[in-house]
Order: sequence, then C-alpha cells, then structure tokens
Amino acid sequence: MDSILVQWRRERPDIDPAPMAVCGQIWRTGEILRQGVLANWSDYGLDLAGSDVILTLRRQGRGKTLSPSDLAKDMMLSTSAMTNRLDRLEKRGLIKRTSDPNDRRGLRIVLTDEGFELADEMVVTHIATEEKLLSALTDEERKQIRDLLSKIEKVP
Repeated sequence: MDSILVQWRRERPDIDPAPMAVCGQIWRTGEILRQGVLANWSDYGLDLAGSDVILTLRRQGRGKTLSPSDLAKDMMLSTSAMTNRLDRLEKRGLIKRTSDPNDRRGLRIVLTDEGFELADEMVVTHIATEEKLLSALTDEERKQIRDLLSKIEKVP
C-alpha cells in the first residue's frame, strides 16, 4: 500500500490518498479472511450463503424456526435470494420448510437432524479457522480492530 500512496502523491500532490490505503488494506485483509472461511465451508460442500443459513438457524436452538423473511433480514438479503438458498439446502436434506401455525400462508424453516449435526461440526471448524487467521493478533488487538471497524458502520 505504501508504494501506491507514493505513486499517487507523486502524480496527484493536490489530493491525500491516505483513505485509499486504509480501504485497500481492509479489502485485502477481508479477502484473505473470506478465502480462509470459504476453504473451510467447501469441505462441507457449502458456499458462504448456505453456511450462513445453516449457522443462523443453528444459533436459534434445536427445533427452533425462522420465517424466510426473518432469515433474509438477519442475513441482510432479499427474500428472492433467500428462496434459492433454501431450495438448495432443502434438496440436501439440511433444512425443512414447515407451515407456520400462526399464518396458514406462511412458512417456517428448521434444521433437520442432519442439518443440526452438520452445523454443530461446522461451527467448531469455523471458529478454529478464524482463530488461525487471527493468530497474529492479541486479544486486545482483536478488540481494538472490532472497535475501530464498528465506527465505520456508524458513518451515514
């Protein structure tokens, strides 16, 4: 990133390219983290999307359900994007769609026993993968990064 800053400062001394370095480092690091996590998920035959659904349902508790719209909202997706994910996971036998007892037009999504067991295994390897990716950081540095990045989320 430093060489990029030097080049921009040489070519455009009228602007400060420092934001490029910060954003560029975040994007590069994010891609390294994403690739590490994706490699773990691929061992389960799942992509990031499917894994997200499985783990979102798992953290609700055994037998607990969410509506497709609740899942989509939790994962910041459109409901149409959620439908495709659910179709693939249902075909694999990892989730089941059930009728909503409070709304006959509604659906509820629940992990099957196979999906629940898979999620329990996945979360262990997921945490181990992320721990390895973050191993160069102390606990205090990890907290500091979270605190700093959370400030960006608050920018309008």
